[in-house]
Amino acid sequence: MKRNFLARLRVNGAYYLVGALFFLLVIPLYQSLVLTSSGYSLALAATGAGHFNIYLNWIGQHSLQFLVYRAMFVLAFAFLLTLPFTLFRIIVAQEIMGEQERVAQEEQEDEEQIEADGMPAHAWRGKGFAVIAAWAGLFGLIVSLVGTFAGTLYLFIVSNGFTMSMSVPQHFTTFFAIFSLASNTAGTGLLALATLFFGAMIARSGRNLWPGIWVAFGYVALVVAMLLSGSSVAVASAPTAGQAILTSPAVILLALWVFWLGVMLVRLKPET
Repeated sequence: MKRNFLARLRVNGAYYLVGALFFLLVIPLYQSLVLTSSGYSLALAATGAGHFNIYLNWIGQHSLQFLVYRAMFVLAFAFLLTLPFTLFRIIVAQEIMGEQERVAQEEQEDEEQIEADGMPAHAWRGKGFAVIAAWAGLFGLIVSLVGTFAGTLYLFIVSNGFTMSMSVPQHFTTFFAIFSLASNTAGTGLLALATLFFGAMIARSGRNLWPGIWVAFGYVALVVAMLLSGSSVAVASAPTAGQAILTSPAVILLALWVFWLGVMLVRLKPET
């Protein structure tokens, strides 16, 4: 790997560590120390029973706490936006290195044109699953980020001045379900597809191409994909509930997987 490519991987790895820590530490701590004492858990649980007036009333009375909470999710997703194509480049670079080692004793081929990021031109050819994984992951993160932001803005507007004596707007259930499906079904489903393909590509080559820690990382990606897909389907079956039983475990495992990747990237060193 070229030194500039390696430096970029390290910087991206630091971003992924921060994003993962938001999901694993910052957001849970904020929930425990700020939201729980203000009754957020009870208000959110009421949405599952269709009592949206309780939820809207809570948001109206705790607008700042709610906006800070949702902003943390938006920031966490933003820190991870480059992750899909970073993994794509790593996989492609590793497979190219493997191909070069296999033909090292053969007649030297014409030198390939090298792009600015250290990747050969058209390096993606023959690696369709990695391409699908990269785009699915990117769109999954974008949909989750935009869905969270738009849903937050909508809830903030509707809850402004809302009281328990008021009726929930007729359109509220529809829009609440749309934002829930966008973030927790479409976004999560695309992330599940991305982790599945990334994991499968690493696991397929195994120790023939990857260090042991990366092989384990690939197999864990398959487990992450199963949890994410299960959560996605569960939310789709009951979108007004907002979340499903598998949602929290899926997010936690995904964050741990991302944290693992971040650690591996920041510890990369140039070959001597």
